[in-house]
Amino acid sequence: MADHEEKKHEESLMDKITDKIHDHVSSSSSDSEDEKSSPSTVKSKIYRLFGRETPVHKVLGGGQPADIFLWRNKKISAGVLGGATAIWVLFELLEYHLLTLICHCLILALAVLFLWANATVFINKSTPRIPQVHIPEEPVRQFADALRFEINRAFAVLHDIASGRDLKKFLSVIAGLWVLSIVGSCCNSLTLFYIVFVLFHTVPVLYEKYEDKIDPFAEKAMREIQKQYAVFNAKVLSKIPRGPLKSKKTA
Repeated sequence: MADHEEKKHEESLMDKITDKIHDHVSSSSSDSEDEKSSPSTVKSKIYRLFGRETPVHKVLGGGQPADIFLWRNKKISAGVLGGATAIWVLFELLEYHLLTLICHCLILALAVLFLWANATVFINKSTPRIPQVHIPEEPVRQFADALRFEINRAFAVLHDIASGRDLKKFLSVIAGLWVLSIVGSCCNSLTLFYIVFVLFHTVPVLYEKYEDKIDPFAEKAMREIQKQYAVFNAKVLSKIPRGPLKSKKTA
């Protein structure tokens, strides 16, 4: 009887030990699964175009310009795109000139205001209040400062490229300028600006909508470009003599 109770005690003790081991293994496996499926680890594995870590809205600078390009307010975005299209149609298709357009707009505005002022005096016997138009100073300063900052940054980038430190960046900029020169020879500046403006109103919003599908294709394309560049570097760029640069670095 005593032996039977002792065996039961040993069996219950073994059952407790196995239950503890099973609970520990299951908890550790669940923790590892949680770590694998955590959003931070999954997010770190996702490839984003141009290596960006911020949303498209912040990449475009944020604020109202980014809202316009991403069609956050469809009425304003459609109005801006429609205005650009109207300008392109006037100057490109109808072959209107800028000075002619300004003169015609001023003639129309002055004629309408003159007739309205005389009609008001004749009907209401009172002098009409014609609104005064003036350009505010602060927005012009902000625009000038932003334009100056961007131009200085472009000059700094060009200076860095011309210094000969990064051959890959130099070749990519030369290739981009060459392609841009070919495109510029096919159409005039206004058409080129209009094409770029339309691309800014279509490509970012489409990319933001389908970025989970575009990024994998972009990753494959970047890998293929890197492979081709490695081959080009091994066969061509590595054979270019760079004696003066090396002597400067050692000195």
